Amino acid sequence: MTNLVAALAGSGADQLLGEPPLRWHPVARYGSLMQRAERTTYADTRAAGARHLALGVAVAVGVGVGLRRLLGAPGATAVAAFACVAGKMLDDEALAIAGRLAVDDLPGARGRLRSLVGRSTEDLDAGEISRAVVESLAENCVDAVTASVVWAAVGGAPAVLAHRAINTLDAMVGHRNARYTRFGWASARLDDVINYVPARLTAVAVAMCRPSRATAIVTTIRHDAPQHPSPNGGVVEAAFAAALGVRLGGVNQYGDLVENRGTLGDGRAPQPSDIAAAVALRRQCTVAVAALLSAASLSRRLRR
Repeated sequence: MTNLVAALAGSGADQLLGEPPLRWHPVARYGSLMQRAERTTYADTRAAGARHLALGVAVAVGVGVGLRRLLGAPGATAVAAFACVAGKMLDDEALAIAGRLAVDDLPGARGRLRSLVGRSTEDLDAGEISRAVVESLAENCVDAVTASVVWAAVGGAPAVLAHRAINTLDAMVGHRNARYTRFGWASARLDDVINYVPARLTAVAVAMCRPSRATAIVTTIRHDAPQHPSPNGGVVEAAFAAALGVRLGGVNQYGDLVENRGTLGDGRAPQPSDIAAAVALRRQCTVAVAALLSAASLSRRLRR
């Protein structure tokens, strides 16, 4: 319960204060550190990638242990959660893109979209930009918000920093290309493992927030999520699609790579107005996840 309260305090601080300046952002500095480490650890093998991952996780856990000794467990958990949660940044970027679309500024929306997605944006129209934003909100609701809260509540500062390290390494090296297919394999697979429960907890929270759509959410997850290449991204994107009554997924281009993510949901194509609705749903389901964690913690205490 102490860790949960501290995790929620850190998440609340993020919603109030937003991200630290990029120059001093701990996640950005960690990424720079691991980028330099890759010059030494890189080899085109899974074993080398596993060693790189182990190094990155060890650094994160070490920082978490140091914070706990310096600030005490609750203070360290709150600070680490604040550093790892990025809900306000995610919402602000999404709404900024919606603002560009509202004035028909497609070049501006495409340029801003690059901060949220890795796909090629040059030829996207307003509908495809809206789809990309809603998908990013759904997937990053887990990666950048609810999973951090879950891991902070479960294991305090070391656990939440380890989660953020793995997620960052997946973003850096977990790509299916000539350089990283083998080297990034361990980071990508471990990221799938650590987000498995948070993704499904988030999907339950989405259904709690849209009870009238709960049956459609469950059906869409069962039927459509397996088509998605990510075992976690498919679940939460399918939940958002059904909750919002839109159709997500489809074909995305990443440089020279074309990826078919299947069709998620049977609603209409997303529109710019759906971005604000997706932001609201992201915020609401984060509160619902906190409520689920609180209920689980209280139930455990009562059983004891």
